[in-house]
Amino acid sequence: MVTKVGVVPAPFPFVPLEREREREMSGAVMMKKKVQRKFKMRGYTLRVDALDAVISFASRFPAAEDDALDLLLDQLDHESLKSSIIDKDPVNRVVSLLLEAEAAVEENPDAAACDGRGSALRVIDAFLVPKFRYDPVKKIFYEHTGSLPIHGEASAKAKLYKDRFLLLYQRLSRDQHFAKPAFETERTEFGSCEISPIQSLVGQTGRRWVMGVISQLEDGHFYLEDLTASVEINLSDYRITTGFFTENTIVVAEGQMLLEGIFKIFTCGFPPLEDRDKTLKALAGLDFFGGGTLTKEETLRLAELEKRAVNDMFIIMSDVWLDNEEAMGKLETVLDGFENEEVVPSLFVLMGNFCSRPCNLSFHSYSSIREQFGKLGQMIESHPRLKEHSRFLFIPGPEDAGPSTVLPRCALPKYITEEFQNRIPNAIFSSNPCRIKFYTQEIVFFRQDLLYRMQRSCLMPPSTEETSDPFEHLVATITHQSHLCPLPLVVQPVIWNYDHSLHLYPTPHTIVLGDKSEQKAFSYTGITCFNPGSFSNDGTFVAYRPCTREVELSALPA
Repeated sequence: MVTKVGVVPAPFPFVPLEREREREMSGAVMMKKKVQRKFKMRGYTLRVDALDAVISFASRFPAAEDDALDLLLDQLDHESLKSSIIDKDPVNRVVSLLLEAEAAVEENPDAAACDGRGSALRVIDAFLVPKFRYDPVKKIFYEHTGSLPIHGEASAKAKLYKDRFLLLYQRLSRDQHFAKPAFETERTEFGSCEISPIQSLVGQTGRRWVMGVISQLEDGHFYLEDLTASVEINLSDYRITTGFFTENTIVVAEGQMLLEGIFKIFTCGFPPLEDRDKTLKALAGLDFFGGGTLTKEETLRLAELEKRAVNDMFIIMSDVWLDNEEAMGKLETVLDGFENEEVVPSLFVLMGNFCSRPCNLSFHSYSSIREQFGKLGQMIESHPRLKEHSRFLFIPGPEDAGPSTVLPRCALPKYITEEFQNRIPNAIFSSNPCRIKFYTQEIVFFRQDLLYRMQRSCLMPPSTEETSDPFEHLVATITHQSHLCPLPLVVQPVIWNYDHSLHLYPTPHTIVLGDKSEQKAFSYTGITCFNPGSFSNDGTFVAYRPCTREVELSALPA
């Protein structure tokens, strides 16, 4: 009989203990994925330390982890976050508040979901919008990952125009009317609609289609430029489509080269629009808007929640002059009215100008504006239901206090808004333009007196074939150009490295154009566009229901 020495069989209890550890590790991984998924659906990304803090909080409620996470997210939405990437500080701050109120939550388990309206809202500052560049060789977009200085180099100005051109060019390349024909027999009555590079026009006869930027390289002489060359154009006998044609706009033109080397234009229009779903499919999940990318399942769930949000309403005002007693009286009337409604608005959007006179170098009353914002805070405080259940978003106007009039404009200076924020801590002060993600819906806000400036900069009178309404021409221009302000840079300067924050690509669901001109609303190719008018001058504002995209043009009685 041989006895083996030193070989001891493992006791049976060790096996289930190992399996228990595996189950614990599996549960931790599942919990981590659940937390990341929930935060991603709200448009947030968690740093490692913040993720640990959230998991630690949720583990306190093993029977109600989902409710705890939803409550945490709802409260985070009330924080003034600088970025969609969250570190541990705001998480710890919110967790501390929730733990103090834990006893009250246990008494009323439905408190975590009593007001889910604010949780649907995500405000994206213009300076946090992702930047993408198109590679015409590989035909794909690359996200810019480096820093974006405010003061760009000279090359950034050239890239601005190149990026605008390539953005529209890749969109046009998918349009069947301008794609290269598969067979030579596929031609229109004037020949192929395939876009020809301007460089290839030399020595060509017959009609050709070109795409280029309208520019004035010499006084009184207009040219079309693309990435290959430029050619002088003749506009003596032309037909144009709806919209305002100014310098720097990108057009698709049909014409013929004359013997003297001038391209005579017969038809001129903007690059055709593309259906939003087709654009999203082509972008393959890239986040151009800035609200975060979602899976198909997450999108369907948010769409279902959006359908149920029938009580959500945004009140949007432009030109809210805080230094004007009459305007403040009108504002109090509006607040009084909504304070007594059964369901209060979920969001008030107040756009500048917030002063009746320009805050330029000759303006020396910044302390008075600070005081007036403090009085506005007192006014909102006197409406407890609005203060508790509504959010307030402030967007600066073209003549408000700030470092310059260049677009995009940063949020109002903290010195001016500090007293207001002490009274209404959940108020949001954002850039101009700014973006809002409401569940699946994308909304762009832009405060600029754009209509007057576009009309003044027009190279030719707009066509009256389809419409004579200037606002409809404006909407057609910015949507086809996929840009909020396609004016020459000498008319409206733009920060070169942040021109992408003015892009309208893919086309958003709703565009709000705050303008001192007449109040208007217009639905164009499925895009809802409206101007709330000048509140201080005309007492006009808009009540917008994002669930149904219904626009109610409202006004106080004269």
